[in-house]
Amino acid sequence: MNQQEMDEKYMRRCLQLAANGRQNARPNPMVGAVIVVGNAASSRIIGEGYHVRCGEGHAEVNAFASVRKEDEPLLKEATIYVSLEPCSHYGKTPPCADLIIKKGVRRVVVGCIDEFAKVQGRGIQKLRDAGIEVTVGVLEEQCRWLNRRFFTFHRLHRPYIILKWAQTENGFIDNHGKPLAISTPFTKMLMHKLRAEEDAILVGRVTDEREHPQLNVREWVGPDPLRMVLDHNHPLDLQRLYDQQIQSLIVEGGAKTLQSFIDQDLWDEIRVETASIKVDDGTPAPSFPANAVITDCQEYDGNKISWWMNSHRCS
Repeated sequence: MNQQEMDEKYMRRCLQLAANGRQNARPNPMVGAVIVVGNAASSRIIGEGYHVRCGEGHAEVNAFASVRKEDEPLLKEATIYVSLEPCSHYGKTPPCADLIIKKGVRRVVVGCIDEFAKVQGRGIQKLRDAGIEVTVGVLEEQCRWLNRRFFTFHRLHRPYIILKWAQTENGFIDNHGKPLAISTPFTKMLMHKLRAEEDAILVGRVTDEREHPQLNVREWVGPDPLRMVLDHNHPLDLQRLYDQQIQSLIVEGGAKTLQSFIDQDLWDEIRVETASIKVDDGTPAPSFPANAVITDCQEYDGNKISWWMNSHRCS
């Protein structure tokens, strides 16, 4: 194992840890940290942690707190791996960059730079000014993907937008205009899991009046997303959502509402569930955008769920 392989190995562990904060860390980003001693030939973890809950200790704080007393003398030769740049400002907690400097570690490996305006490279610069070796960009793409909602929110000043619909094999979302059960019990549960992970959910007025969707989390454990209905009297106000710290939004329908988001290129991901059933006629599914790039496709109970990302947002 060389140094690059070692760095990637422990950054993958950071990402595993960070994902544990998916529900409770928001609106803060998910972050994992791992403290390692040794070299590429022989190394071991002496501390690790993740950002559990907004307002509580960051990943670095929890990682240092987990180091056993007998291992504390090793910190001066240790490397701390962090999936996101350590903060450099006072928020609800003190700066993590200051803590790292105080602990006297030899090296810091950062997955990606924090786009939050109060950080944006300042944490890295503070560490380097203190004489600490800093490596940036290890598994950067994966680290950015994990916190894509957080980054989109701070870069574009709007929520991360996920369009979602279910369709028949021949491309209809209902049966002659009447609701059609397309999802299976299992794929319905997966949809409710997604709802628990996002901040808000939106449907159009026609869908709300025709189907009376609850838009809550009944088949999963977690908080219900903020329920929103879009009509002429209640247009989508992205600035209001930004001011309310709404970092992610699911748009579930109907077809006209979904198509309006596609036509404006106002989307980041699309989730489509396709059943093997066919109907003679109905409401056509939205027209798929040309700039959609598939990222995943899985089959559950005979239904296929595909995930697509907006190629305009790849950078």
